Amino acid sequence: MNPEPKIIAFCCNWCSYAAADLAGISRLQYPGSVRIIRVMCSGMVHPEMVLHALDKGADGVMIVGCHLGECHYIKGNELALARAEVLTDTMEDLGFESERFQITWVSSSEPERLAEAFRGMSARLASLRRAERNQAAAGE
Repeated sequence: MNPEPKIIAFCCNWCSYAAADLAGISRLQYPGSVRIIRVMCSGMVHPEMVLHALDKGADGVMIVGCHLGECHYIKGNELALARAEVLTDTMEDLGFESERFQITWVSSSEPERLAEAFRGMSARLASLRRAERNQAAAGE
């Protein structure tokens, strides 16, 4: 079993993807199991995309966009935030823990913040995995 949780990160082209690029150039460390998918705007990530990733085996999904009020498409990140609020409720209804999803804001000049968000999500998912294993062992 892979010790690192698989994380799909939808990153906006203008801020968070640029921060990921800068994190790589700066040799900042974050889990190698993070898979970045570049989207033009965080507002383009439909909730079905998040649910599809979880359904196909991702341990967690992140949407990373521009800071609120700084979206290159005016209100795209506000749309992403509104969808995220609905998505967390929907996830619970479908049997996914809401801890498996995170939305965060990172500017292109904040690679450390992005790397920390990735590390934090990975740690949260790893502890969730341990709790699931402990619960399964207790039930046997």
